[in-house]
Amino acid sequence: MCSIIGCCGTDVQYEELRDALEKTHSRGPDASRIVNTGNGWLGFNRLSIMGLTEEGMQPFFLKQICLVCNGEIYGFRPLKEGLKAQGYSFRSDSDCEILPAMYLEYGTDMFRMLDAEYALILYDAEKKKYIAARDPIGIRPLYYGVRADGTYIFASEPKNLTPLVEKIFPFPPGHYFEDGKFIKYRDMSEVAQYSGDDMDQVLGKIRSLLIRGVRKRLDSDTPVGFLLSGGLDSSLVCGIAAHLTEKPIRTWAIGMDLDAIDLKYAREVADYIHSDHHEVIITRDDVIGALETVIEALGTYDITTIRASIGMYLVCKAIHETSDVRVLMTGEISDEIFGYKYTDFAPNAEEFQKEAEKRIREIHMYDVLRADRCISVNSLEARVPFGDLAFVEYCMAIDPEMKMNRYGKGKYLLRRAFEKDGLIPDSILWREKAAFSDAVGHSLKDDLTEYAEQCYTDEEYEAGILKYDHARPFTKESLLYRDIFEKYYPGQSEMVADFWMPNRSWEGCDVTDPSARVLANYGASGV
Repeated sequence: MCSIIGCCGTDVQYEELRDALEKTHSRGPDASRIVNTGNGWLGFNRLSIMGLTEEGMQPFFLKQICLVCNGEIYGFRPLKEGLKAQGYSFRSDSDCEILPAMYLEYGTDMFRMLDAEYALILYDAEKKKYIAARDPIGIRPLYYGVRADGTYIFASEPKNLTPLVEKIFPFPPGHYFEDGKFIKYRDMSEVAQYSGDDMDQVLGKIRSLLIRGVRKRLDSDTPVGFLLSGGLDSSLVCGIAAHLTEKPIRTWAIGMDLDAIDLKYAREVADYIHSDHHEVIITRDDVIGALETVIEALGTYDITTIRASIGMYLVCKAIHETSDVRVLMTGEISDEIFGYKYTDFAPNAEEFQKEAEKRIREIHMYDVLRADRCISVNSLEARVPFGDLAFVEYCMAIDPEMKMNRYGKGKYLLRRAFEKDGLIPDSILWREKAAFSDAVGHSLKDDLTEYAEQCYTDEEYEAGILKYDHARPFTKESLLYRDIFEKYYPGQSEMVADFWMPNRSWEGCDVTDPSARVLANYGASGV
């Protein structure tokens, strides 16, 4: 993970930009550099993952192009060979070094060509203009603001921008910025028509595309580790990776000291795939002690995101402090495609698909944000196989009649796709889903709720929620999170659309807490 910043004008001083970039030092602790483009600034904090030599340090320069990028460009080697054949030369093994040449060769059409998780800013000195872009899901973060004189500033995180602009906005995924406009080049939520594949074809493609997504993300010049919750998604990623690699993979699980649910399941998977497995045990004091740090890192007030982030932050902190791992593979984005517990209540296939489309469009504000910040604040890089563009594109186009839970088991297609491989134990492949914050331990959510109750009297709560018009808190817990958020990001709540909640218009989903525990179909999920 790295951090980038770009000031598209001359009214910001070097010292201001340096101090702003320093706020995300943890994203790129290996080296830092800011260059004057002649018409503004580009800055970069480096976490060395691919191309570890000094030649891989950014910004990259090629002819009139200066570029910074936080990203992984999958399949960059064939692209690099093609560019070499067209007369370009390269100094490093960095995957991102090909980007200036691609821009010179293809212009903004390059963004449609990339199989990548990335955010980039480039300056074209010949045309005297800046261009910025973000991957179609928004796995890599990018934000922007506009100064009073009209100068755009782009950066990896909101904390980079708080001293520089009045209002901060998330850069829309699947768009590029040019000449003051955001232009959509790819929308992963749009489905022109459903695939028409039958069940066997669907299962085969889910399997092959996910395996391919894991395989390409194993490519790293630094050690790779795996988050293993013991649930379906992370277990599948670990099982596939263990099958593809010769050495045992390294896995980490986390749980509360009192009532950890997932630790035993994670251990079962680790034993089955023969991973080098590690457990992190946390207490109530750890949870409460991490709360403000986590909200500052996240830049959100969303209840679900914060609850789930505490366990993730603490396990990543342990990985950073006790290992040489630099890259972490995670299981995010499966739920958005195949469904949550609450999507069992979708009244029909059309509504199921609309919900999936909404979640994919917004995921950069929720689960993807959680994974990025919890991992990057600990100087690690996140890789998300379920976010592979080919995988998401195909799965979103599966007929939603097939994806709905008509089988008595959520994510039925994903489970069936790997039924014959034996990559993970059958008991895990068919295990009921548990929300991550619950699976770390039911007491984690309960501890947070009880702590919030102690922070406000009923009168203080009633007065406190009236301070906020957008995304008004509706529990003491949500008020606590919002108050902490405002301490670090005052007036910036619209960076997040709203609270992540089940679709309350559906029968059975009109709930006041985002935990799946409150749904009638939670059943055996939390045991």
